[in-house]
Amino acid sequence: MADLLSLSARIIDSGVADEPTNRVTQELSEVADGVAVVESFSHAVAVRTDDGLVVFDASGAHTGAQVVEALRGWSDAPVHTLVYTHGHVDHVGGSGAFVADAAARGHARPRVVAHAAVARRFARYRRTDGWNLIINARQFGGIRDRSLRIGGEGPSRFLPDDVAAPDLTYTDRLALTVGGLDVELRHGRGETDDHTWAWIPSLRAVACGDFLIWNFPNAGNPQKVQRYPDEWAAALRQMAALEPELLLPAHGLPIGGAERIRRVLETVAGTLEDLVDRVLALMNEGATLDQVVHEVRVPDDVLALPYLRPLYDEPEFVVRNVWRLYGGWWDGDPAHLKPPREAELAAEVAALAGGAHVLAERAAALAEAGDLRLACQLAEWAATAAPGDEDVRAVRRRVYEQRRRAEPSLMSKGIYAAAARDALAPGDRRG
Repeated sequence: MADLLSLSARIIDSGVADEPTNRVTQELSEVADGVAVVESFSHAVAVRTDDGLVVFDASGAHTGAQVVEALRGWSDAPVHTLVYTHGHVDHVGGSGAFVADAAARGHARPRVVAHAAVARRFARYRRTDGWNLIINARQFGGIRDRSLRIGGEGPSRFLPDDVAAPDLTYTDRLALTVGGLDVELRHGRGETDDHTWAWIPSLRAVACGDFLIWNFPNAGNPQKVQRYPDEWAAALRQMAALEPELLLPAHGLPIGGAERIRRVLETVAGTLEDLVDRVLALMNEGATLDQVVHEVRVPDDVLALPYLRPLYDEPEFVVRNVWRLYGGWWDGDPAHLKPPREAELAAEVAALAGGAHVLAERAAALAEAGDLRLACQLAEWAATAAPGDEDVRAVRRRVYEQRRRAEPSLMSKGIYAAAARDALAPGDRRG
């Protein structure tokens, strides 16, 4: 079994991620006396107390039982308290397995603690069940994980029916004492509006949930609701100010050593702050979203850091989320305020170009030359103008397949892969 703290120290100190940093092994590692991490999607972090275990996050619906099994190989103690760091389904979906395990052992049902906004998230998930299944299938379409798929062997509901509702909630801070262990829960908006991070003073440890994910922060996801990158940075700086000696994220490797943790937290915080500041500076000058998206960049040497690589989310999407947060949905282009239907625009462009085939041929040539942004737009117009044309659809598929291969982030790959899979049969296109 890998020594996770030694592995993370080597990767951070060398700057070389020569081994996976986001692992889903379903294995448990004890990273400090009485502190264990089960590497799953998401991880579960467990702490022993005199009254049982305090566990942060329950993992997902199809991994929860494996997480419980791994925990039971380490401790037979009851799970006294289960803390949701936030309400995403990969953190709460496995809670039913924890409840079932307690019942099977004759233990009391775990007390579930979360921020007050988690209940509102659950209500939203139930109201938008079909939409969330669709977008997760698109986002994770290339992953062979049935818990993330729509249809077939995927979940019948996005939020599983057996997810345990919180028993105890808070709004800003909450002090817990379980079996002699003091835990301070703190709220911070970042990836979500309902996020909790925890300070455990006796262990000099922070359970940070998704505030650190060993990828560029998930602060821009194009298919999900608002994220809060500036408040995310503030939470990271609050963690750093406590000078923790153990950092326990819900994705990626745990980190040991006060100086190393401070460096990581402050680097991620500074990167987010700089990105937000530069977007706002351009907005204050009257720039359009098009200008902002194409001018604001994160330096390549920052994106090369092992814990900031844009392999899940990416800075361009975070830029758009900053715009949405501070500027609303209009992008500054007057033609986009009340635009024509996409099908009408595509038909007009195709007519001006000399037909959809001309657009498709140009898209193929641009893709071959490496201009994939422009190639995708022309391929999209061509396919929208001539949805029943097999040759045009074939060009569109090839362009998006090439785009998927060229993209670094899972979010981009998922959307472009979905576009490539789209058969584009007549009548299937929206608009």
